[in-house]
Amino acid sequence: MQHWVEHLGPPILFLLVLVQQAGVPYPITPILIVAGAVSVHGHVHAAAVIGIAAGAAVLADLAWYTAGYRLGGRALKALCALSLSPDSCVSETERWFGRFGTRVLVVAKFVPGLGLVSTAMAGVVRASLEGFFLYDVIGNVLWASAAVCLGIIFHDAVGDVLNTLAEFGYWGVALVIAAVAAFVAVRLLKRRALIRELRSSRISVSELKELVDRGPVPVIIDALAPASRQREGVIPGAIPVETLQLDSDPAAVPFDAEVIVYCACPNEASAARIAQQLIRMGCLRVRPLTGGIFAWKDAGFGVETVPVPVTAAAPRAAI
Repeated sequence: MQHWVEHLGPPILFLLVLVQQAGVPYPITPILIVAGAVSVHGHVHAAAVIGIAAGAAVLADLAWYTAGYRLGGRALKALCALSLSPDSCVSETERWFGRFGTRVLVVAKFVPGLGLVSTAMAGVVRASLEGFFLYDVIGNVLWASAAVCLGIIFHDAVGDVLNTLAEFGYWGVALVIAAVAAFVAVRLLKRRALIRELRSSRISVSELKELVDRGPVPVIIDALAPASRQREGVIPGAIPVETLQLDSDPAAVPFDAEVIVYCACPNEASAARIAQQLIRMGCLRVRPLTGGIFAWKDAGFGVETVPVPVTAAAPRAAI
């Protein structure tokens, strides 16, 4: 790693950051920390490392912004297939955008699961390109600077670790590769365990449509973020989850009712979390909807539009 930073310099560093920020799941921060430590000895300038890393990250972010702008929620679905973070990061990121708009990009890279999803989310919500670019540049410069500064501050410790690994020769390289592989494997196993658990209990859109047509209509809970609800519409008769106040009112949903929960996460992670909460409260028949709102719309079933509230805070998400 130190050899790459010292001798291959800008091209390899730019490529590593670009590929990782494009969605390939491997840790890039340790490489920036090493680059910061190496800069202490004058082999590479710290400012150059920050500029290269931030530039590569902004380029990848612009690509995801464009994908989100053109493909909407489909871009988020593709992105979550690459990300090692839980799929519920989609709904969480949308809630962050609802509160802070593109300003969330200033800190997005520091929050696990938020950095990658927030770039595509900015395109999905049609945030202005100027605002996106401004806050994305600021956020990436801060992110790269923090990693490089850590390397500079702890350069002695970083050097000791690298020297120790160097003494092991190829075994040291194997140790680094094994650590990265273990990190990726653990995250993937957690995702697969969640998906496997959901597959055993969820309901398809055709089954839900049959239930609605046959009657009585089940309790349908909409777990979308408000902005997503306004953008995608809602399944007819669905109840926004926030109006139920499940945390303060355990009796909000009849325990003997059939309950369907849906969201916009690719593997229904947000819907599953609410379903598990309802089951703990005593509801006996709760199922997440396979594919969520996108699967319902793709099947050609109708949705109800949700008007955008006219408030002073409404334009903030578009900044």
